Amino acid sequence: MALPPGPRAPSIVTSVRFLHRPLDRLREWQAQYGDAFTIRFTGFGPGVYVSDPRAIRELFTGDQSDLLAGKANSFLIPVLGPNSVLVLDGPRHLRQRKLLLPPFQGGHVAEFRRIIREAAEREVDSWRAGDELVLRSRMRSLTFDVICRAVFGVTEPARVERLREALCAVIDASTAVLLVKGMQRDLGPWSPGGRLLRRKRVADALLYEEIARRRNEPDLDERTDVLSLLLRARDEDGAPLTDEELRDELTTMLAAGHETTATALAFTFDLLLRRPDAYARVKEAVAAGDDAYLDAVAKESLRLRPVIDAAERTLTKPRTVAGWDLPAGTYVFPAIALIHHRPDLYPEPDTFRPERFLDGAESYAWLPFGGGIRRCIGAALAQAELVEVLRTVVARAELAPRRATEDPVVMRGITLAPKHGVPVTVRRVAPRVTAASERAPVMST
Repeated sequence: MALPPGPRAPSIVTSVRFLHRPLDRLREWQAQYGDAFTIRFTGFGPGVYVSDPRAIRELFTGDQSDLLAGKANSFLIPVLGPNSVLVLDGPRHLRQRKLLLPPFQGGHVAEFRRIIREAAEREVDSWRAGDELVLRSRMRSLTFDVICRAVFGVTEPARVERLREALCAVIDASTAVLLVKGMQRDLGPWSPGGRLLRRKRVADALLYEEIARRRNEPDLDERTDVLSLLLRARDEDGAPLTDEELRDELTTMLAAGHETTATALAFTFDLLLRRPDAYARVKEAVAAGDDAYLDAVAKESLRLRPVIDAAERTLTKPRTVAGWDLPAGTYVFPAIALIHHRPDLYPEPDTFRPERFLDGAESYAWLPFGGGIRRCIGAALAQAELVEVLRTVVARAELAPRRATEDPVVMRGITLAPKHGVPVTVRRVAPRVTAASERAPVMST
């Protein structure tokens, strides 16, 4: 079995080039080697990037018995824990997924939207004309607020801040600690592994405290936050989630839905603020209550700037992928960032054109949340955040980019991110619209 061709430079060189400009490198390699090419990153075995739509559909919807996504994510266990839906495969993964999905479907999304709007209003309330903001940082604060309220059910500012300090210290752990097992050993308070373990103990204590507190709340059966719903959930055998499973899934929801959504929001504003025509139409859509166009803007932003460059699968036995007979043990990466730039699927793929999504067509050409049985459980919450935050900020604030060009896309941990965080200047801010001020909001200067 021969792997597809790919760059022949030493893995350390390939890794550095990829980390520095991931989107550029992927497109360069695709142009040189085709829709399937082999990459060797430092610390990993050979990985095959695949950007053929039919092959990706087969990987997401076909037989999954020889495709282990959890195994590919196992390096995240030191932070997420061994019970996280992201690191499980087979029956255990399906059990966890079935328990986790209901709180993120149906009428619960409407409640999420209310929480998001309130969090976005509080964020914009803190802005003043002349402020210089780094949007990714501000959006991280906002999305953490949303996670605390919608998922954890915590609203008291002091408790939110305690959770923010403890949990972000764990989530922000160095990628090197996760990828290099030797660094995970506790060699004292100043060692990377020692720091991570101590931070994790503090964060875990707070999470277990919240789980116990919620379980004893007299109104548990009436509460609609995700933690309360999960405490009431039962699997097919009538068994609840254990405290350890709840801890791991709560941490996963924070890790998967906090920084990624904040990054997507920063990317969206970076793209919009440089396109006056599109921004003017967004303002018109906000004024008219046209959610269809806001949703199209969110989708187009996620197409051009997906936060994850590729999904991951590990082959447990030989399999033919995109015409190549790949051996067991091969990492296969359905290339989200590449399929989003195919001109046969998206004419003028480098052009920011939200109108292309107004017909509602998605299929397996639009994959920012992955696909199949591993599709992101929180996709509806993330999309709601993009629309509601966009609506609130555009309605109340005028922002100007501080960079002459769009932020370069780099790797931050395992995600794509704007190198400088999208720095902007606040030019004007309108007061929050209330029943008393609804007729004529006045812009502050």
